[in-house]
Amino acid sequence: MSRRPSQNRLGLTAAICAVFVAGMVGMSFAAVPLYRVFCQVTGFGGTTQRAADAPAQTLEREVTVRFDGNVANGLGWNFRPLQRQITLRVGEVAEVAFLAENRTDAPTTGSASFNVTPNAAGIYFNKLACFCFTEQSLAAGEAVDMPVQFFVDPAIAEDHELDYVNTITLSYTFYPVAKPRAEPVAAAGVDGEANAL
Repeated sequence: MSRRPSQNRLGLTAAICAVFVAGMVGMSFAAVPLYRVFCQVTGFGGTTQRAADAPAQTLEREVTVRFDGNVANGLGWNFRPLQRQITLRVGEVAEVAFLAENRTDAPTTGSASFNVTPNAAGIYFNKLACFCFTEQSLAAGEAVDMPVQFFVDPAIAEDHELDYVNTITLSYTFYPVAKPRAEPVAAAGVDGEANAL
């Protein structure tokens, strides 16, 4: 009779272990999307924000935004800002462009990751439109200007830990996309609209 309770305990232990393993596997698949959402909400790691509208006010405080462009191995593009920096008032909307050129003899598709430094400024750096919202495809030898529209949220003035921030660097890195979406990015644009930034 003592064997039956022992077998029940072993079965319960095995079931708990199986549930634990299944939960850990599920969490590993959910980790990347959850981390992405966390970064977008908090600005962690210099993750910028996406805005639908420009702010209602601008402040006298000025910020210089510097631009940096990089290309990961395997893409074969040249990518650089058309201007190195711009000075604007907090809350003012600005638009700048980056030049992307496919230096290969075949069409290629890239996707841009981005961040700002100092990292703590990410929560206040808002993009209205950006080439980084979608994959970008370039024909062999094609060169295009890729604009980005942004502003620094006036709420930064209420964060006194960032009173020292007068320069923000916006950096992009283009990575190759192995399997581009079926619909050309130029046709899809931002949120399915005609090739907006």
